[in-house]
Amino acid sequence: MSTGDGHSFAVVVFLVFVAVSLLMCGLAAADLDDPEHFYAGGSAAFGPVGSGLAIAGDYISAATLLSTTGSVALDGADGMLFACATVVSLYLVMRILAEPLRRGGVFTLGDFFADRLGDLSVRRALGVATLVVLTPLLLVQLSTAGHIMVAMFGLPAGALTGCTVAAGTLMVCYAAFGGMRGIGYVQVLKVGVVLTAVLLVAGLVLARFGWSPAGLFHAAQDRSEAGADYAHPGLHFGHSFAGRLDLISFETTLLLGAACLPHLTMRLHPLRDARTARRAVGWAVGPVTVVCAAVVVAGLGACALIGRDLLRAADPGGATALLMLTGALDPVAGGVRHSMVFATVACAVFVTTLAAVAGITLAAASSLVRDFGGRPVHGTARRSPGGEIRRARIGIVLVGAAAVVLAVIVQDRGRLTLISLSFTVAASVLAPVLLYALFLPGHTATGARWTVYGTLPLIALLLAGSPSVSGIPTALFPDRDFHWFPLQTPGLITIPAGFLLGLIGRTRPESPREPWHHGTGTVRRDARSPDAAGRP
Repeated sequence: MSTGDGHSFAVVVFLVFVAVSLLMCGLAAADLDDPEHFYAGGSAAFGPVGSGLAIAGDYISAATLLSTTGSVALDGADGMLFACATVVSLYLVMRILAEPLRRGGVFTLGDFFADRLGDLSVRRALGVATLVVLTPLLLVQLSTAGHIMVAMFGLPAGALTGCTVAAGTLMVCYAAFGGMRGIGYVQVLKVGVVLTAVLLVAGLVLARFGWSPAGLFHAAQDRSEAGADYAHPGLHFGHSFAGRLDLISFETTLLLGAACLPHLTMRLHPLRDARTARRAVGWAVGPVTVVCAAVVVAGLGACALIGRDLLRAADPGGATALLMLTGALDPVAGGVRHSMVFATVACAVFVTTLAAVAGITLAAASSLVRDFGGRPVHGTARRSPGGEIRRARIGIVLVGAAAVVLAVIVQDRGRLTLISLSFTVAASVLAPVLLYALFLPGHTATGARWTVYGTLPLIALLLAGSPSVSGIPTALFPDRDFHWFPLQTPGLITIPAGFLLGLIGRTRPESPREPWHHGTGTVRRDARSPDAAGRP
């Protein structure tokens, strides 16, 4: 194998993906003549197969590929639990939330809750929560895209800023021109690329160990130097009482938070009917299950072939384990960047981050424009469709520009802290509001606002005093230690607090409502009344 093969292959795959995905977005743009098409055209037009695959694409992120692989490699059973929680979370959202979240004419969580609770005033609170969840995720994904582009093309470290800007420009193009439908096409394409890459790596790893999963696990356990602890939960957070609580807190936060991410729920609103939602479950959960299983194999392979100490030395969180594994599987002259396996995996990770940031950008911009932009007194009828789409595209450009600037400033600092913030807010704020609004009769907008504005400061306080910010190698400030809260993930405290605040706020007297105007008419419904389609 010549040393140029890996580079050439990476360039070809990158250019082909960008060209095809931009073409798809361009074709989708031809139909974006009204907000319904722009915000919701993707899921409505795809049917159960396309909708399920697009949801799976939104769900698979760089953290799924890189962080979970590193967790399995470094922490054994803990990492496997994280991978299982990822799959279970998507299964729960598809089985429990997909049907109730279907609703025509709503495009953001703020829209949905205003319609569900019959009170327009709740939109801004949900807009705040949505942006707090999505902004850290966007920064992490965008920073990862820049790093992967540098590694994929063998560029000097000084090119990181330029690569981050290039990735941001592509994400703005996808979101602004393709809308939800165009991004849906990109997500379906991404699922195919990612499945190909992870199955290739998993197959190569298993082939090294005689296609024996048990042999692979025992080899990883031997190289982990953790002994029996590698096969039992607790290695990541420790076996102390606080460590056990931290593991429970992290698993609960991951399970609830991943199910309530706004860019995922946004794709559920336009599902045609209950039958489509049910059929989409398998097409969404199936690919994610395969990816997570392959990631577990890759993580064990990284530990078995490279060793836990070397992986931890390269990155305390193990985020480089997947890319380092490619060098062990395909050693070539000139280094890992010339490996065909490395090029395949790097392209898959880049495709993953690029598609993820496009979806997150669209969701954030939609919330910014619709939840904070106000509505005319007589509903959407006095807003021209063209004007609505122009505002959405301006919002996408603004969100994209701000994200690029912040990603360049942040770079690698506090990657795990940002992810923890996003998932904790989703689990502690969005999950209570969503579950109460859907399943607690008579829940009020006041209860939702209490959950949002009461839980967010608590999360900020506990997270700032946690080891995620200081005191451990993966913290935002690894060289300092001023933490006073023992848990890395505060979900064990903030999730019950979010539910409790919602109940307390529900008993408070409500302020005068500003009615929600749905479509061209005014619809002010009790939360328990069915909508026009007969959905509760």
